[in-house]
Amino acid sequence: MNSNFFNQIQQLDFTGVLQLNISKGAENNLIVSVLLNNEQCGDNAKNLIPPLTFNATPQEFDEGFFQQITAPIQTISGVMVDMEKFLKQMEIVKQQSAMEKEKTEKAKKEKEAKDKKFKDGMAKADELEKEGKFREAWMKVPDIAEFPEKADEIRKRKTSLSDKFATPSLFGAMEEATPEPPQVEEVTADYPLDETDEKE
Repeated sequence: MNSNFFNQIQQLDFTGVLQLNISKGAENNLIVSVLLNNEQCGDNAKNLIPPLTFNATPQEFDEGFFQQITAPIQTISGVMVDMEKFLKQMEIVKQQSAMEKEKTEKAKKEKEAKDKKFKDGMAKADELEKEGKFREAWMKVPDIAEFPEKADEIRKRKTSLSDKFATPSLFGAMEEATPEPPQVEEVTADYPLDETDEKE
């Protein structure tokens, strides 16, 4: 007896393991249940798919078994493959979402650290300015290259500090350096006149 049973199984389009259970039923009938299991599918909903169960005579199975199971097996296989694809896509979405969240948090922490550094620098400059250490205060004002978004504020602060310690201009220095002429007391004392001049 030559059967093409396995050739027909081979022609079925499915992914996974096809399980056939055959048992004898009443009145020479056979009970055949067909279950497709795809271990690659991580969705537990696949376990809710019931097996295909047929109760027929051996002759009926020979004539129409593969016509009965072809469409349902392909559908079930497709559903499980789609479920796995969906799970993988969801995993990718979660990872990307976590990465985006991580990037956002990292950027936020960097910005907070940068803002703190800027505020600390400005606070130190204020402290030194109150102590009258204008040059040191000027040095503590943050660098424009490091904080380009606050360039105007930094320029104004440095300018106000440099005005307090800057050397005066050449003309201003000359004016300050020119001493006032000493005040000479007017001589009012009586001095004896040389009488010899008068006699001549």
